[in-house]
Amino acid sequence: MAAPRLLAEAALALGLGAAQTVAFVHSDWAWPLPLLTLTWLVWRLREASAARATLLGLAYGTGWLTAGVWWLFISMHRYGQLPAALAAAGVLALSLALSLYLALACAAWARWRSGRPLRDSVLFAACWLLAELARGVLFTGFPWVASGYAWVDAPAAWWAPWVGVYGLGALLALAAGWLGHWNAWSGRAKWGVAGAALALLGLPAALDVPEFTRSTGRVAVSLLQTNVAQDEKFAAERLPALLEELQGALLRARGPLVVAPETALPLLPSQLQSLQPGWWDPVRESLAGRPRALLVGVPLGDFELGYTNSVLGLQAGARYRYDKHHLVPFGEFVPAGFRWFTQMMGIPLGDFARGPLAAPPFEALGQRFGPNVCYEDLFGEELARRFAEPARAPTVLVNVSNIGWFGRTVALPQHLHITRMRTLELQRPMLRATNTGVTAIVDHRARVQASLPVFTAGVLDGEVEGREGLTPYAAWASRLGLWPLFGLAVLVILGHARAGGGFLGRPGSRSRSRVAR
Repeated sequence: MAAPRLLAEAALALGLGAAQTVAFVHSDWAWPLPLLTLTWLVWRLREASAARATLLGLAYGTGWLTAGVWWLFISMHRYGQLPAALAAAGVLALSLALSLYLALACAAWARWRSGRPLRDSVLFAACWLLAELARGVLFTGFPWVASGYAWVDAPAAWWAPWVGVYGLGALLALAAGWLGHWNAWSGRAKWGVAGAALALLGLPAALDVPEFTRSTGRVAVSLLQTNVAQDEKFAAERLPALLEELQGALLRARGPLVVAPETALPLLPSQLQSLQPGWWDPVRESLAGRPRALLVGVPLGDFELGYTNSVLGLQAGARYRYDKHHLVPFGEFVPAGFRWFTQMMGIPLGDFARGPLAAPPFEALGQRFGPNVCYEDLFGEELARRFAEPARAPTVLVNVSNIGWFGRTVALPQHLHITRMRTLELQRPMLRATNTGVTAIVDHRARVQASLPVFTAGVLDGEVEGREGLTPYAAWASRLGLWPLFGLAVLVILGHARAGGGFLGRPGSRSRSRVAR
């Protein structure tokens, strides 16, 4: 292919990758976009060389990731004080690096496709699945805008409690593989493909998702949205007023369970004791003799022995502590070799200690509350680890977040979509208490029961229904993690590569005349 035409095709791939990210914010109507754009990609890859497939995959992925996580620019430029050009280059470099997984997947598919639409569609789904798993796991993982999140409101979300978000992404790729081979199927096979796509994507709309879980009762909650400007959160002159506002909000909240967002109290215990001794005393006194409990985001520990990004749970006569396990690179720990980069930013960064992977729940008010901090709810397989012992599994999940670092951007609704996918996978409700939004109560079927307007201070009062029992996804992921999906993808790829002459052997036939059998 001539260079100008190849560059034009790569530019189109870049644009389509970016366009489909609308579905990660407006999945109620835009969910077909990833399927349509990915179908185009499969169609263009069908006759591509491995080199051309690498370029198209890299372009599609770069558009997808850049449009999906551009808001990182705000944290680096506005709050980190990096020059705009360097912050933009950082976002682009991250997007390019993460898109290498997809580029390699496209190259592998171009190398080993057989020319048989059915086999090649399955191979494409396996390559896609392996690329998404690699992005979600390697180097601590960053699966933001993984393809399955676009389907949280789609009929195909019916599959979520069975296969999880990565399984949904694989089904998306399988359907795109079928449709991308449309003109390669025989006339009779086309009807079969249409029927299979309808069954996969549309038929679940006529089915009710099975209730794998049952109610454990309802409890009233009050979720605080503090709306503290990010550049004021750690300012010494603002701290006394912020502490007074937080204490007052905790005391005035009406719900038996009160949840305050991540680092709502932004001081280590020794710092708080120096600034306002006895700050906790009236808060603890408000719990005495009452069916009342608090979950408050706060750093714990000290500079000498280490500190954690934690959630402190309090009720009469009892204290609970949850320490964040999955830390944010460059925000909560500095990857080896990148300290020069973090030192350029004016953000109070540090190396936090990690908590346990499968932390016990906070038992209060007849429920078991499972806290997670910020983007920990992005890792459903890690939350699922808490379900290995069903009798001790959370009945309600609680996310405390502060994504005020990213301004009034699509990061907020994207994060809400992530939460909603977790509720589908695990059939557990999720309470979200955030600094700037979206503070919300989401039930076990991903329905937002109530929410607060973003970037406003307020208290969301409502009720949540706890659930117990295991979805199929919770049952297998709690014990095996993502290994079943990894194993399935690798077996399909190895089997296809072997049938086509091995990894280094002759590529499979690319004949357009062969059809699935």
